[in-house]
Amino acid sequence: MNDKLKKIISTVIKNDKQHARWLNTLSMMENTGARKISASEHKNHVTLMILKHAAEEARHAFYLKKQISKVAQINQFNNYSPATLLSPLTSLQYLNRLDVELCRYLKNDLKKSGRDLVYGAYLLVTYAIEVRAGELYPIYQEILDANHSKVNVKSIIAEEETHLEEMLHQMKSFFGDTWNEAAQYSENVERKYFEEWLDKLTNDQLTK
Repeated sequence: MNDKLKKIISTVIKNDKQHARWLNTLSMMENTGARKISASEHKNHVTLMILKHAAEEARHAFYLKKQISKVAQINQFNNYSPATLLSPLTSLQYLNRLDVELCRYLKNDLKKSGRDLVYGAYLLVTYAIEVRAGELYPIYQEILDANHSKVNVKSIIAEEETHLEEMLHQMKSFFGDTWNEAAQYSENVERKYFEEWLDKLTNDQLTK
């Protein structure tokens, strides 16, 4: 899977317009994550960690969109309309489909409900995404460096590593002895949708 990701990124960054759409797609995904975290917040009991995660995901979205100016006219990417994204439908559905399936798992298999269901979904979705980010952004940076690109995502890599450590701690606290099983399930579900996304990106790139 990493080979496929490397091939996609290596192809995309050779075309500035496509690179800009790639950055905007990542920005959209980060922004979707930030919005989902905020939507999962309790009305009153909002922890510092949740606020931190939401703020940092939003900052990543901002940072990635700002990077577009290094490869294209930023005013052409002032939104997340389909024309500004790569494989827009699959990209837009990626996090939503992950969220829905993990909520179903929490409800049906782990018998969670109410706030436990909402918070459990936040943990599992965020954990799976942090694991993915820990693979994707270093690969992206490696290819950027190899091509002497002005774009860089080093600050995101550092923050995502911290996020993953925090999520592991929260997962162990919330799920107890079953945390590893829940974590593995979330990774497997995310992998399925990520592979579908890569396949769609690959097919779309081949037709460009």
